[in-house]
Amino acid sequence: MRVHFIGVAGTGMGALATLFREAGHDVTGSDAAFDPPIGPALEAAGITCLRGYDAAHLDARPDLVVVGNVIRRDNPEATRVREMGLPARSMSGALREHFLAGRRPLVVAGTHGKTTTSAMCAFILASVGLEPGYFIGGLPKDFPSGAAIGATRRRLALAGASGAPPGGAAPFVVEGDEYDAVYWHKAPKFLDYVGVGRDDVAIVTSLEHDHIDIYPDGASYERAFADFARALPEGGIVVCDASQRDAARVVRDEARARKVFYALQGDETGDDVVTWLGAPATVDPNGAQTFDLYAGGVFAGRFSLASPGRHNVRNAVAALAACAEGFGAPLVEARRAIASFQGVKRRQDLLGSPGGVRVYDDFAHHPSAVAETLAALRARHPGGALWAVFEPRSATACRSLHQTAYATAFGAADRVILAPLGRSTIAEGERLDLPRLARDIGGKAEVAAGVDAIIGRIADGARSGDTVAILSNGSFGGIHARLVAALAERAS
Repeated sequence: MRVHFIGVAGTGMGALATLFREAGHDVTGSDAAFDPPIGPALEAAGITCLRGYDAAHLDARPDLVVVGNVIRRDNPEATRVREMGLPARSMSGALREHFLAGRRPLVVAGTHGKTTTSAMCAFILASVGLEPGYFIGGLPKDFPSGAAIGATRRRLALAGASGAPPGGAAPFVVEGDEYDAVYWHKAPKFLDYVGVGRDDVAIVTSLEHDHIDIYPDGASYERAFADFARALPEGGIVVCDASQRDAARVVRDEARARKVFYALQGDETGDDVVTWLGAPATVDPNGAQTFDLYAGGVFAGRFSLASPGRHNVRNAVAALAACAEGFGAPLVEARRAIASFQGVKRRQDLLGSPGGVRVYDDFAHHPSAVAETLAALRARHPGGALWAVFEPRSATACRSLHQTAYATAFGAADRVILAPLGRSTIAEGERLDLPRLARDIGGKAEVAAGVDAIIGRIADGARSGDTVAILSNGSFGGIHARLVAALAERAS
C-alpha cells in the first residue's frame, strides 16, 4: 500500500509513518521542514521526505492519506485530497484502524506524565516478554524509536492471521493525547484509542486545564476526559492517581470500567480506596531513588528508579499497577525493568557539564511540570545555583491562564531567566505578562531579549557546580547546543 502523510515531521506523525514502513508499506511525507532529529530519522526509516506542501505530491495517487492536526483545510495538499476523493484519515484514526485492531490497548492519558509513563509501560511489558507494540510521543532511551508494531503483531501479519495470538490479544501502549485529531474531526485523539476491544486498559495521571486554544475553559477540558472515561469498555480497567482529585472524580463518576486507584504515601486521596501505594524512601547523589511499593495493602518490595523526582515515582507506580492488573506482568520481573529504565529524551536530559556547569533539557512548560522538574533537579544537585531558563511556547503557556501559577512554579530555582513568548499572534490582552511574572517571582528573575542574551547571561554568570534547566516544549532557537558550546569555550 502507498501511504502519504501531510505534516509528517511532527513527533506523532513521524512515529506513525515509521510504523507503516515497518509494516512494509511505501511511505511518503510532506512538511515545511525536516529538522533534526525527526528529519534524519524519517529518512533513515526509508520514508520519502518531500519539502513543502504541493498538490503535485498526490499525483502518484496514494492508497491512504494521513493528515496531521496542524494542517488546515485550505492546505494545497488537503484540498487536492478532497478533489481526488482519496481515502484520508487523521493520525489517531489511522493508528486505530491499522495497528490497534486485534490488539489490547493500554492508553495513557492525563495532563502530565503521559510520555514517561507510556515509555515505562512499554518497557515493563517488553521486559516480561509480552512483545508490546507502542506509540509514544517522545523518544524513549530504552527503544530505538518512539513507535513499534511489536513482534507478535508482525508474526500475525506475516501469517495472514486476523485474530489474537494464543492467550489473548497482544498489548499495544499508546500515549493518549487530548489534543484534537484533524481539521474535519475536532475531537480528542485519545477517543480513537479506546473501545477497540472489550478489555482496554487506561491510565489517567492528572487533569489540569491545558490546551487553551482547543479548550477555552476548565469545564470543556474536563468534558474531554469525561468522554474518555465513558468510552472505556465495561470489561476494561482504568488506573487513576487518587491524589489528583479532579481526575479521580471524573473517573469515579464516569467510567464503567473497573477502577484502580494509586497514590504516594502522604497524598490526600479523599474516600477513594488506594490499592497501589508508593512510599518514597531514599535518593542518592546522582538522583536515583528508591520507593517501597504496596499492592492491595501488602508490601511488594523496595523498587529502585534511575529517574529523579517524586513525579517519576508516581509515574512508576501507575505503570506497575496497569501492567500488573491489566496484563498480569509479574512484579518481580517488573521490578527489574523499572530499575533499568533509562527515561525519555527531553525529560531531565543531561546534555553535558562543560566547565562543571550541568545543562539539562526538559519539556516542562505547564506550571505544575515546571515546579516538579525544578524540585527534582534541586534534590538531585543540592549544591550550586539552579538556573531555570523558561520559554513560554505552547498556546497555553503564552497566555495569561497560568499567570499566577507560574509565579510560584520557580520556587526551587536560584536564578530564573524568562525568554520572549514563542507565539506572536496572541492578542495583547490575553498574553502572559513576562515583566509582571518576573516581578512576582522576585529579584532572582529577569526577562531576556532572546537566545543570544540568555547564552551570554549564563556564560558570564554560571559557575562550576551550578545547574541550568532549559524548559521548553520546542527547539528554543537551538539554545541547547549553543549554550553547551559557549560554556565549553569559556572553560577552554
